[in-house]
Amino acid sequence: MNRVLQSCSALLLLVAASAHAQLYKWVGPDGKVTYSDVAPPATASRVETKGVALGNVSTAGFPFELSEATKNHPVTLYTTRNCGPCDEGRKLLTTRGVPFSEKTVNSAEDAARFRQAAGEDEQVPVLFVGRSKQRGFEPGAWNSALTVAGYPESSKLPSSYRNPQAEPAAPAPKQAGGKPQNAASASKSAANPSATELPPAIGNAPPGFRF
Repeated sequence: MNRVLQSCSALLLLVAASAHAQLYKWVGPDGKVTYSDVAPPATASRVETKGVALGNVSTAGFPFELSEATKNHPVTLYTTRNCGPCDEGRKLLTTRGVPFSEKTVNSAEDAARFRQAAGEDEQVPVLFVGRSKQRGFEPGAWNSALTVAGYPESSKLPSSYRNPQAEPAAPAPKQAGGKPQNAASASKSAANPSATELPPAIGNAPPGFRF
């Protein structure tokens, strides 16, 4: 029964890790190691923290308010090349200090993926703040959506932070060396999982989780 409870706890922690921006590891007075998304009690020792990447945005070093907004309402911007409103939208997010993922729409595959996410009749830029969708660039509407989501009015990002590089809305699969992978290789990889996949968790650690 204890083994079943431990497995359930590990599964719940894995789900929490995908949705939260910070994980904690600590040792209790009884010597038990605990992993959780909740800050440890004052009696805990050997506390370690680990930032969790949300999409391709890492929240490590974020202040609490910004970390919570990024965790609960991640921002994604869809753009294309030679697009003035896209440039203005990107500038607004950068100036306000909003961490965001940028998806570019420059190919037929990108357009198909974009339509799945934004809708058949949408045109770039489109901004997602969590589940809220903003069509076209309208500074007032964008700022309002960001404020409602809890993003600070001015930048609170660490001075060393840089937004992740924009990537295609429909990125090509990658092979081991980081090179684009053709369809045949992708199919072969799917049939033969990588030998570097993490082993099952031991104890109360989330599956595949390592500090």
